[in-house]
Amino acid sequence: IFLLPGLGLLVFTLKVPNCKIQNKFELNSLYKPGDIVFGGVFELHITVTYPELSFTSKPEQPKCGRFYLSEFQNAQTMAFAIEEINRDPALLPNITLGYRLYDNCVNLAVALRAATALISGEDDSVTDYSCTGTPPVLAIVGDPGSTNSIAVSRILGLFRVPMISYYATCACLSNRKKFPSFFRTIPSDDYQSKAMAQIIKHYGWTWVGVIASSDDYGQSAVKSFTEQIAHFGCISFSETLPSVNSKARILEIVKTIRRSTARVIVVFSPGAHFDPLVEEIVLQNITDRQWIASEAWTTSTVIQSKENFHSFGGTIGIAIRRGEIPGLETFLLQIQPTSNSNNNLLRQFWENIFDCKFQAKSNDLESNKICSGTEDIKSTKTSYSDVSELRASYNVYKAVYALAHSLHNLMSCEPGKGPFQNNSCADITTVQPWQLLHYLARVNFTTHYGDRVSFDENGDALAIYDVMNWQRADDGAVKTVTIGLYDESAPAGQQLSLNEDKIFWNFESNSPPRSVCSESCQPGTRKATRKGEPLCCFDCVPCAEGEISNHTDTIECFKCPPDFWSNPSRDQCVPKEIEFLSYKEPLGISLTTVSVFGGCISAAILFVFIYYRNTPVVRANNSELSFLLLLSLILCFLCSLLFIGQPLHLTCMLRHVVFGISFVLCISSILVKTIVVIMAFRATLPDNNVMKWFGAAQQRGTVFVFTVTQALICIVWLTVAPPLPLKNTQYQNSKIIFECNVGSITGFSCLLGYIGLLASVCFLLAFLARNLPDNFNEAKFITFSMLIFCAVWIAFIPAYVSSPGKYSDAVEIFAILASSFGLLIAIFMPKCYIILLQPEKNTKKALMGRAGL
Repeated sequence: IFLLPGLGLLVFTLKVPNCKIQNKFELNSLYKPGDIVFGGVFELHITVTYPELSFTSKPEQPKCGRFYLSEFQNAQTMAFAIEEINRDPALLPNITLGYRLYDNCVNLAVALRAATALISGEDDSVTDYSCTGTPPVLAIVGDPGSTNSIAVSRILGLFRVPMISYYATCACLSNRKKFPSFFRTIPSDDYQSKAMAQIIKHYGWTWVGVIASSDDYGQSAVKSFTEQIAHFGCISFSETLPSVNSKARILEIVKTIRRSTARVIVVFSPGAHFDPLVEEIVLQNITDRQWIASEAWTTSTVIQSKENFHSFGGTIGIAIRRGEIPGLETFLLQIQPTSNSNNNLLRQFWENIFDCKFQAKSNDLESNKICSGTEDIKSTKTSYSDVSELRASYNVYKAVYALAHSLHNLMSCEPGKGPFQNNSCADITTVQPWQLLHYLARVNFTTHYGDRVSFDENGDALAIYDVMNWQRADDGAVKTVTIGLYDESAPAGQQLSLNEDKIFWNFESNSPPRSVCSESCQPGTRKATRKGEPLCCFDCVPCAEGEISNHTDTIECFKCPPDFWSNPSRDQCVPKEIEFLSYKEPLGISLTTVSVFGGCISAAILFVFIYYRNTPVVRANNSELSFLLLLSLILCFLCSLLFIGQPLHLTCMLRHVVFGISFVLCISSILVKTIVVIMAFRATLPDNNVMKWFGAAQQRGTVFVFTVTQALICIVWLTVAPPLPLKNTQYQNSKIIFECNVGSITGFSCLLGYIGLLASVCFLLAFLARNLPDNFNEAKFITFSMLIFCAVWIAFIPAYVSSPGKYSDAVEIFAILASSFGLLIAIFMPKCYIILLQPEKNTKKALMGRAGL
């Protein structure tokens, strides 16, 4: 829409031999003639009013309002730089530079008018322009806005007219194919976004809100910032400021800010666009937010006021590098208004700063004060004369010097060594913008302040920012304090440097706020993303047993190795507790003591029986079987010791073998004794000579056969699938249970089944013979002992199965000891009682008497 009028004007101007301006744009301007003229476009007014167009009379020109003093300083800085260059005999000797500066009124249409006017020479002073020689302007400094720069640079790019913006930061302008003649002395938004993301990352803010202007600057910055923060954080909300002030839209944004849990808000917007929202935030007394400012409003005097400090104090912002320009302040204070229409901006500035009018019109009721033109600027204190924070102005200064150095390099070209066709050089009297563009892309110099000025392949400047902080001055005013630096060219991890001691935080704690959607998941937990919410919003789920996480914000827990288990806090794998029935623990000591005690008692009884082997009580029922039974009981008691201590390959094999053979020896001895009792009764019957068939030799042989049978079972078992030590990690996850794996369940079952079979037969025979007239009630005692034995081992089975870990061994030991004591006490204690305490009953007469009963 805007390109066609401009191009039509250019074509018309260049083709007609005697250019004649059909219409003149009423643009606010500053002008100074020179051999070579540089153009400039600045935002000297921040509002524009369009008249109603009826087309019944000549349309009026748009009117600009609200004079911008800070931007007028930028325009005057360009004029100062050109004056300074003209006085420098070493730079562009014999060349006088001039300037033509226009006001765009922060409006794209006006900016396009200004740009086309500059490159076409539309002005009273060039009405006789012959359309030959040097163009009206060789290059343009500005426009400060990204949106305007995109449109203007598209036109200038068609004709390869260099344009150096001092404040347009949109990353899109780095596209060399679309904007071949665009340069800038301010870093791209890509670097600004990186710097702001680094600050947010530095303080651990992972949950932030974003507000941006609706222009290309704001939208491009948000896109770049979103890509940067996606690596470590999330955006709570993203709001766009209305291009036209809308109270309803402002209230919606404020409501979003209040509703969000994000304590940090990033704003990409010029100060003028952000100001309406600032007023509403202050009005609603929102004070619990930390604001992060882009360079467009970090040093904005529009927002930096005492009234706003309550809500915006402590703001941290990115600012372009501050510089110093010696002599600028004096130049700014010495300007005087002129009646030349080409310099009408001086008159407007004068009227604004002194609140007066040069001509009082009958319908002008805004001011009754007449400007004399002799007022003293030194008596005012405004942002125009404040040179303590030269940032945008310093960029303007560098842009002008970049053009001057490029032009100087063009003049220094040696004939025959030039960069153009046939190694030719450009002629300074007929130099064309595209020729200057060649040198501008390669310019490299250092300012008086020590900053190096050059452009990369995209026309971008070196990315160095100051990090600023809003603080209150002694007089109550708001000041920006430099608290750090961001240098993109520094080594990785060292780009951002902050002086923490100089930062003011606008919170009661005077410390950085916490801005996260969810607090970090501590070691021992993992992050579980909430459905439908950003990745930064999650729940912390404790790791399952046997799993750990030893870092914060772990996405998943990791399983411990097989021999390790998670500690109670689930942040470390610790060796599993090794469990077995030890000799050192109370239970092991107790069982060992009882086992040894039982063995000693059995040995003592054996000693007593051997000592009294010739007495009737000992001899009454085959003393050899009694000795063998006592010996087997000693083995039964002692075999339980094999179940205590860490299982080894040898002990695992021996424990059940010794247990099985010992108990079979014991039960077979009792069984033979029972048979002897029955046989002895049968022998008393007439004509019964059964005892000669079951004498001592047969008794020993029977015991031997029974025992050898168990030994054969054990040999087969050990050969096929022997018991082996086993680390059981399945039964109890937090422990390694050292146990003996029986190997073959069949073999183990045969061993126990054989014992059970002998015990059952023995109990049955003893029960049947319990009332026989036996000496010393031997059959009754055997019946009672076998009843205890069977009861113990029947109870053992469910107890063994249900006992965990080492307690299963303890149950087996208890069964061995209980059954052994049952046999020992029931069979031998009555005899010992007679032998030791009632020896008078230990006689043949007494024995015969009992038998007769």
